[in-house]
Amino acid sequence: MPTVRTKDLLDNFNLKLIAGEEGLHREITTSDISRPGIEMTGFFQFYPSERLQLIGRTEMAYFLELDEDKRRDRVRRLFTDITPGIVITRGMDVPNEMIEAANDAGVPILQSPRKTTRVISRLTNYLEIKFAPSTAIHGVLVDVYGVGVLITGQSGVGKSETALELVKRGHRLVADDSVEIRQEDYDTLIGNSPPLIEHLLEIRGVGIINIMTLFGAGSVLSSKKISFIIHLEIWDKMKQYDRLGLDEDTLKIMDVHIPKATIPVRPGRNLAVIIEVAAMNFRLKKMGVNAAEEFSERLSEMIEQEKEDME
Repeated sequence: MPTVRTKDLLDNFNLKLIAGEEGLHREITTSDISRPGIEMTGFFQFYPSERLQLIGRTEMAYFLELDEDKRRDRVRRLFTDITPGIVITRGMDVPNEMIEAANDAGVPILQSPRKTTRVISRLTNYLEIKFAPSTAIHGVLVDVYGVGVLITGQSGVGKSETALELVKRGHRLVADDSVEIRQEDYDTLIGNSPPLIEHLLEIRGVGIINIMTLFGAGSVLSSKKISFIIHLEIWDKMKQYDRLGLDEDTLKIMDVHIPKATIPVRPGRNLAVIIEVAAMNFRLKKMGVNAAEEFSERLSEMIEQEKEDME
């Protein structure tokens, strides 16, 4: 899991350091953000001190209504030795009690000029991405007609050559050989290339080629949501392959089930065209048009009609 420190927020967002500079190295261990409203009343029994704390207009207004002794008590208990930082929104002035407590405890106070809900949204999205579960898969990720297609299969089956043909046909390469995948939200997988091999494609007999240099900036993407998996395998004449498209196969990656199709490879089959059609057909299914089911329904109706005619 990557390490995220309070200083990273200062570097990536429009935040201003007000106090507690010594604590900028503190590690943020969770993507959850807390608004310590009830803690301002003095109830600290369930205070999540390990979270980033965010103080908006409501919390600040209540704090300013307290007498001096209560203010000092609240900030002393808010600013703990594991609190990664306090974010003050709307560009509000920071009371002296908070500044003193921050400097004493080494807890950074960061001030944002933006509204509270927007700050929470942006910080949460940033931290969710940083802490998202991740894995790596051997394969090629290509954007085909807007569909993130992960091409898998054993080494030498033709994944990279197929990706090259797809790029030549106007589609975009995301990653070759190794695809880094992170899970965002409950059902979303985002794939990208390791920095070392970004934009590169390996073709046996030719070597490593730079897709962006050869085909231009429009031929590559830095990341893409994985929507569909196509598994390439050498044609096995003893195996029965789906000829109608009624079978709904999936592959589980982390906690997400991704639709999967298996395409047999044999001489004379244009894999790039097949994958293009598979991607378009996948989009149609998402829009409620299923050619296989329509054919099955037509066939059933015809059989029923012939039965009635025979009777």
